[in-house]
Amino acid sequence: MQWETVIGLEVHVQLATQSKIFSGASTAFGAEPNTQACAVDLGLPGVLPVLNEGAVAMAVQFGLAIDAEIPETSLFERKNYFYPDLPKGYQTSQMAQPIIGKGEVELVLDETERKTVRIHHAHLEEDAGKSLHEDFHGMSGIDLNRAGTPLLEIVSEPDMRSAREAVAYIRAIHAIVTYLGISDGNMAEGSMRCDVNVSVRPKGQEAFGTRAEIKNVNSFRFVERAIEFEVERQIELIEDGGKVVQETRLYDPDLDETRSMRTKEEANDYRYFPCPDLLPIMLDSAYIEHQRTTLPELPTEKRNRFESDLGLSAYDAGVLSATRPTAEYFEAVLAVCGDAKQAANWVQGELSAHLNRENIDIKNSPVTPEQLGGLISRVLDDTINGKAAKQVFAALWNNDGQSADEIIDAQGLKQVTDTGAIEAMIDQVIADNPVQVAQYREADEAKRGKMIGFFVGQVMKASRGTANPQQVNGVLKQKLDEA
Repeated sequence: MQWETVIGLEVHVQLATQSKIFSGASTAFGAEPNTQACAVDLGLPGVLPVLNEGAVAMAVQFGLAIDAEIPETSLFERKNYFYPDLPKGYQTSQMAQPIIGKGEVELVLDETERKTVRIHHAHLEEDAGKSLHEDFHGMSGIDLNRAGTPLLEIVSEPDMRSAREAVAYIRAIHAIVTYLGISDGNMAEGSMRCDVNVSVRPKGQEAFGTRAEIKNVNSFRFVERAIEFEVERQIELIEDGGKVVQETRLYDPDLDETRSMRTKEEANDYRYFPCPDLLPIMLDSAYIEHQRTTLPELPTEKRNRFESDLGLSAYDAGVLSATRPTAEYFEAVLAVCGDAKQAANWVQGELSAHLNRENIDIKNSPVTPEQLGGLISRVLDDTINGKAAKQVFAALWNNDGQSADEIIDAQGLKQVTDTGAIEAMIDQVIADNPVQVAQYREADEAKRGKMIGFFVGQVMKASRGTANPQQVNGVLKQKLDEA
């Protein structure tokens, strides 16, 4: 039997406000446990929450970025459950009337394949604290620093059909929120994490299968691996005569498997009811239009512009627009050198190779966009050749503040383009290699094309790599072909 995978995602994005969603407490990451908890987080008697306006603005900006419905009125509710890291016994969230309604996100899967994933809604809520299970001698510790931090939970429709599509969707959400600046999207620090709903069904069947939810997956790679394992687990279970149980599961990256945590709750298990302490959010058209004016050029818009205006391939445009820092770096390089294709090649090639090798973010690149743009300019105007350009880049990487021109002058890397000088070197190479010259002249045209490389190498060696390769090839062929 052939099977089809059905995937829906709930992406939790920690909003980059300076304070929590219902209190003025700080939200800085990495502080000592419980140093950023406040009376609201602790659920102390008599405390009242006050909505963080910045979180509302960020939610609206996201809604506009995905062309979503933004209702005039949204409400907060209490989601009731007991957990040690939730002292109040409830989580303030939204269910019946969330702040963001239906929208959509476009995925670019490859050069030709694109897919639209529908967004069911996105709602604001507060995060819970964190249970710590190490170094407590068989007990657990509770850190409430994260409690009350503002989250935007983005709920997709079950439109994805593979782990590949799911990862592309999460990357698209990551790009949007980081472009907007509403989150740093750091999955390792918990700024963005995913709940993955996975089910399988026989191909051709319309009804969905029973889904399992994999909670709190915190990397692109883990999402892919968790889905692949879960799909295989469910298919094997059904084919062996069993039934998939609706439950919440946990992905263990060390064992590369999912395992059961608890049976899946339904909404009525949480006894949602309107929050008595928070007024409805009322958004008029003027406020929404004001937020629209704050939006930057978004990833899809930038990618399309890179293709249409700069003539880049779909692949290049997709890579360079994937993150805002990469796009801004590329555009700064382009502003200096003026050649989009060369700028794209260098950013994705030499620069990315060095960044990946040393695990450096492009925001912290030792080579500035201005330096790289200057280097590319010297390649374009034939001041240096490709080989010398790589030497200059290596020097830029290791020398703080020097320009490409300074390095070229200091190392004597200027390309020799003087025809007379090149002819003199070629004449000497021909005179020094009579056997190879005779073999070349006796060969047919096809073999000559391969043999000329020897002579080019000798000339480049004689010029210490500074001769213009195109000129060398042209003059060499002319002289060697002479009877």
